[in-house]
Amino acid sequence: MGHHYLHQLLASHTVAVFGASEEPLAIGSMVLTNLIQAPFKGKILPINPNCEKVQELTCYPTLDAALQQSGLHVDLAVIATPADTVPSIVEQCGAHGVKGALILSGGFSETTQGRRLEQNFMEAAHHYNMHIIGPNCLGVIRPSRGLNVTYSRNQARAGNLALVSQSSAMCTAILDWAEPRKIGFSNVITLGDAADVDFGDALDYLALDPLTDSILLYVEGIHHVRSFMSGLRAASRMKPVVVLKAGRYEDGARAATSHTGALVGRDDAFDAALDRAGVVRVNTITQLFAAAEILASGMRVQQNRLAIVSNGGGPGVMATDRAVELGIRLAPLEPSLITALNKVLPKQWPHNNPIDILSDATPERYEAVLKLCLANDSIDGVLAMLTPQALTDPRGIAEVLARLKTTTKKPILACWMGDALVAAGREVLFNAGIPHFQAPESAIEAFSYLTTYRENQKMLLQMPPSVDTTQHGDPDIIGARLIIESVLSEGRKVLSTTESRAILAAFHIPCLPTILARSATEALVVAESIGFPVAMKISSPDIIHKSDVHGVRLNISSAQAVRSVYQDLIDSAKKQRPEARLEGVTIEKMHSSKTARELMVGVARDPVFGPVISFGTGGTTVEIHRDHAVALPPLNEYIIRKTIGRTRIARLLGEFRHMPAIKCEALITVLLRVSEMVSELPEIMEMDINPLLADEHGVMAVDARFVVGYPSGAGRKYSHMAIHPYPIDLVRKLQLADGTDVVIRPIRPEDAEMEQEFVRNLSMESRYMRFMQALRELTPEMLVRFTQIDYDREMAFIALARQNGKDAEAGVARYAINPDKVSCEFALVIADDWQGRGLGGLLMRSLMESARSKGCTLIIGEVLADNGNMIRLMTRLGFEKSRVEEGVVTVTKRITDDAF
Repeated sequence: MGHHYLHQLLASHTVAVFGASEEPLAIGSMVLTNLIQAPFKGKILPINPNCEKVQELTCYPTLDAALQQSGLHVDLAVIATPADTVPSIVEQCGAHGVKGALILSGGFSETTQGRRLEQNFMEAAHHYNMHIIGPNCLGVIRPSRGLNVTYSRNQARAGNLALVSQSSAMCTAILDWAEPRKIGFSNVITLGDAADVDFGDALDYLALDPLTDSILLYVEGIHHVRSFMSGLRAASRMKPVVVLKAGRYEDGARAATSHTGALVGRDDAFDAALDRAGVVRVNTITQLFAAAEILASGMRVQQNRLAIVSNGGGPGVMATDRAVELGIRLAPLEPSLITALNKVLPKQWPHNNPIDILSDATPERYEAVLKLCLANDSIDGVLAMLTPQALTDPRGIAEVLARLKTTTKKPILACWMGDALVAAGREVLFNAGIPHFQAPESAIEAFSYLTTYRENQKMLLQMPPSVDTTQHGDPDIIGARLIIESVLSEGRKVLSTTESRAILAAFHIPCLPTILARSATEALVVAESIGFPVAMKISSPDIIHKSDVHGVRLNISSAQAVRSVYQDLIDSAKKQRPEARLEGVTIEKMHSSKTARELMVGVARDPVFGPVISFGTGGTTVEIHRDHAVALPPLNEYIIRKTIGRTRIARLLGEFRHMPAIKCEALITVLLRVSEMVSELPEIMEMDINPLLADEHGVMAVDARFVVGYPSGAGRKYSHMAIHPYPIDLVRKLQLADGTDVVIRPIRPEDAEMEQEFVRNLSMESRYMRFMQALRELTPEMLVRFTQIDYDREMAFIALARQNGKDAEAGVARYAINPDKVSCEFALVIADDWQGRGLGGLLMRSLMESARSKGCTLIIGEVLADNGNMIRLMTRLGFEKSRVEEGVVTVTKRITDDAF
């Protein structure tokens, strides 16, 4: 696979800067000044800038003149001219083979005229296969090349952090904040209005950038959610990603929308998305760098049990308070550990965690206690705290931590409180690479980033299918869709009670049968038929919440009451909502359980992330309790248990007092079925099951509400979801010509061990033919990239055959879609024992069918010229040789036709 186009742009050898002498702020001149001061390791061509401040450079009146007189080819164009001149400049650049443009100018998406100008320059860019960064952005910085094409006054230090920001102002503030702290960057990329290059593109590039160890994002809004999520998930598999999101509250979200023109989703939906992407979210710039520092250090935790060691009680209490708020567990001190601590501590130590080792603690006392804590299996990490008291040696104690760091894999954090008296100790900690903080709360937050990262990396590994085939009884998706289509064809959006129950029944969600009565007499007949007591509810497509019009009556136990209740419900609805269409009253058997908990399962359509599933406390006071947790579909049991565990009512689902524990498996099944429902039915805009009664016998949906609509756009399957499900529909059972049965399916993260074994067992020749280099086994980074894939824009099919009673990998084929979105690059390798049996052809056909379904029209591969077997296979499959260079043959095939 070739370099990402952003790599090519940021490795530019020649940069042309288009400026204008009438610029009020002389932005072009500031860019040129930054390039000179960096200094840029390439050539600079100023074109009509305000040259008064950059006399060192030769200025050219036009691009043609610059190219003719310099004899150079331009790699990157930086455009800082009035908005109405930008389309023509992009057209000129494209005609001269420039592959990338950075547009600093503003005045585009903010106005109608500006939007037309943006459309014009993007049409030119697409015509010439150019990529655009911006417009209305600060620029980009690649310190290792001296490439600073920004109008910022900051010259970023070289380092291993990458920063991607939508806001120019925030970027300059972050750069200025980082400079005195000696924080360096591998890349600084501002996106501005992101007419072309967006978060997904930047993340794709940074995931494979060897100079980047961790990635920082400042996000205001998401333009292309699937690209964002795909890039985020791909990058976080390779290196830590930390996100600072603006607009956490409604007022802020509105401000962010007006600023960026991007939709901003609900904050809880954004949190759920980050959970599934394996990243860490922070709320301040200080936290942004603290999280990046501790995650990039390589520190990892198995659980969240922390020991706090302090030479004062107060700081330990402050740290404990913050730990409780963040869900960090203070490790319980085992009796054996207390016994050992008694031998090295004064008798008056408080014998609990936080471990107060008293104000006269020496470096030796710190060392003894820290060694015992680090060696204890019930402790996952240690926070050493220090206040500068009379007998304290901040430097000596810091040196203790520096020594201990080399002896353990457990995280050691430090909190040296104070300033001048502890400065020498902080210097030791800094040089030793030990994360250190001035405030207890900051230190605890840093440890929480480790635990959050661990949990979210587990979430990242979850690859649920859209439909869980392990469940008993496949859902009737076709029947449910027919119900929804008939409702939409009538011009309705809200399903009736009976229609809603039918959808639940199609997905095997337990619910009480309900019958619609259109008169008091019909209601009496129905009640007598199903037996008392009954529940009666108003039925109207215009009344979403029945309780708002007093439209629910429970425990109706006599025939006389049925008639009067029917009329009361009708009269109340007419009085409260005179415009509402009334269908009648539904009657259902009362569901009684003295041990039931009232729960709620809902679906909302977030404007950015699509369907979001909510779980929490149910009943009529759901808005008051506001006890819920959300998750993005598709779900599996692991994700569901984590979601339930984030609610307060989770503590009431187990056994307590006289209440038996609910049947948790039944609740999990309902949430799985809801996940299937929203995955397979993009027409569902809203759904509430409230209440969902859960007890020791199971669950029962007592009431449900559905709002449906036509999904926006005509995208591919699952395009309404932020996360592509595991494509279980692509699993195939096939047979080779010799009668051998094989299964071809998309790869999964849990295939990592099998994939590593497959590569190890290849002959040296086969490994060389596949990787074009001597390779014994896959590196950990390669293994992650090969097995944890994004099914929306790449695919890997493995062929499995039974050997010695277990599945063994016989071959693998994969493709990755190129940035042009219409071509993809493939790779194929077959185990030595399976070559020549037709397996390669089966894998390649599966691969090409998948690529075509994603919109690709061209598939490309590189084959070593002496790999005769592969070249013959490609020829049989209709590939053509498009290029032969340095012993490598490039083969291509159009995949628009039906037959392969």
